[in-house]
Amino acid sequence: MATVTTDSIGSPLVLHFGPAINRFSEDEFFEFCQRNRDLRIERTGSGDLIVMPPSGGETGRSNSGLNYQLVAWNERVRQGEVFDSSTGFRLPGGPLRSPDAAWVARDRWRALTRAQRKKFPPLAPDFVVEIRSESDSLRPLRAKMHEYVELGVRLGWLIDPMARRVEVYRPGKKPQTLKAPRTISGGPVLPGFVLQLERIWSD
Repeated sequence: MATVTTDSIGSPLVLHFGPAINRFSEDEFFEFCQRNRDLRIERTGSGDLIVMPPSGGETGRSNSGLNYQLVAWNERVRQGEVFDSSTGFRLPGGPLRSPDAAWVARDRWRALTRAQRKKFPPLAPDFVVEIRSESDSLRPLRAKMHEYVELGVRLGWLIDPMARRVEVYRPGKKPQTLKAPRTISGGPVLPGFVLQLERIWSD
């Protein structure tokens, strides 16, 4: 039997299934998510399901501005593939995560089979971004960023539009905090990508 927790209205809904959910095969869990396509579902390494609420207008605007810039850069360099927040990645060890934006180097993407690409890609993206909404608390977001880099992500950005702050995560290094930057560079993981933050910050 599952138990349910949530911090407040608009916060992610956490369903504590315990070991039962881990008995799902990958195909069964993918089918479960497909039957609930209107929900953005993540799964932790311990088996809890996290149901993400729809984005508010400000968060959706920030996400769109970010993805537009990332796609435009990728179209120029053609070194990888860009994914939005609807994509779930099966990270090493079992967690399923859906970052607000992600990028995977082309050789790693092409190494997957067609079947793997159609379902939850079984890899950690090279680059991920999470954008904090007003209902998000920082502690679980920071824990998620640490999880990303521990499981293979090479560069992660936690963007807080309300505080106009970016936290940069890299493997083997302490997070770096940038206060109200106008731009941020993705090098060397994303060579030549510079995110313009004017359209990301809240008014």
